[in-house]
Amino acid sequence: MSTLELKNINKIYPNGFHAVHDFNLTIDRGEFIVFVGPSGCGKSTTLRMIAGLEEISSGDFLIDGKRVNELGPREREVAMVFQSYALYPQMTVFDNIAFGLTLQGVDDDVIEKRVMKTAKILGLTEYLDRLPRELSGGQRQRVAIGRSIIRKVGIFLMDEPLSNLDAKQRVTMRAEIAQIHRETGATTIYVTHDQTEAMTLADRIVVMKDGYVQQIGTPYELYFDPVNVFVAGFIGEPPMNFVRGQVENGGISFGASRVDLTPVLGEEREKWEGKKIIFGFRPEAVELGTRENSCRMDCRVELTEMLGDNSNVYVVAGEDRAILKIDPHDTPEIDQDITFSVPYERVYLFDAETEQVIRRR
Repeated sequence: MSTLELKNINKIYPNGFHAVHDFNLTIDRGEFIVFVGPSGCGKSTTLRMIAGLEEISSGDFLIDGKRVNELGPREREVAMVFQSYALYPQMTVFDNIAFGLTLQGVDDDVIEKRVMKTAKILGLTEYLDRLPRELSGGQRQRVAIGRSIIRKVGIFLMDEPLSNLDAKQRVTMRAEIAQIHRETGATTIYVTHDQTEAMTLADRIVVMKDGYVQQIGTPYELYFDPVNVFVAGFIGEPPMNFVRGQVENGGISFGASRVDLTPVLGEEREKWEGKKIIFGFRPEAVELGTRENSCRMDCRVELTEMLGDNSNVYVVAGEDRAILKIDPHDTPEIDQDITFSVPYERVYLFDAETEQVIRRR
């Protein structure tokens, strides 16, 4: 296990494109960190700089307190799993897993013991004599992971390893990756654009956008205490609802409804009077009907999605739209007029100009 420090890391390409801006992060020994964000946000570039596959333009990268900017991937003792499995098609599962140790000249008996132990962890014992083409996508990904963890390095890097799998395989592999991390204890950095993967795997999540870190925190912190509109909208499925409006007499409009924000703004009501804000609430925060100590909104049902354990109800009020997550037994009819409420303690407010949070949950 290793401790990593990234201090003011920047990546600027020869054409002047600034891919990563002043990236700062300290990763503790054995921690599972997930970089998440949309395509092109700089998360994979940052991972490749950590791996030694991309040159760091400026800043310092330290492993266990030692600056390693100029060291290559092998000298950094990192193992990496890519989006593609990159298995040798002519080699068996055993030989693919053992390949790195074979190159290092490790004794055959040691290789066999370590391959068997790794295969047991990954549930690959009965597949060791098979070729990659005889395996499912999830099994091939486990082989790729096995080839990395068998080296017993302190840093494990994963770049969108589940993107080629179907939905069911991704769920299974997420659980297996979490189990592998518990058993190996390696410091792990995982890159994904899928916020569900980030929320279920991470000790801490780094949310990135346009090369900048937006927020770093636990899944709980990012979900319940987002620092800006981007994080609030990116983390959560369905995403947070946002209503943009101007504060007038302590409230804003949602369609024809007036949403009273006086209890939310409190002593800052006068400060925000006449200014534009963004009113946010999670789909699962709503309650059908009128409730005390809540914001009340009237709307029309546009679409419903019955998902089993809940229903997603898409509603419209004038130019404003929202998604409500409710008990499936209470699913309204399409085109039905309904009223819903959001408890004041579950309301988020953001400055419309800066999109930074004004008031958290």
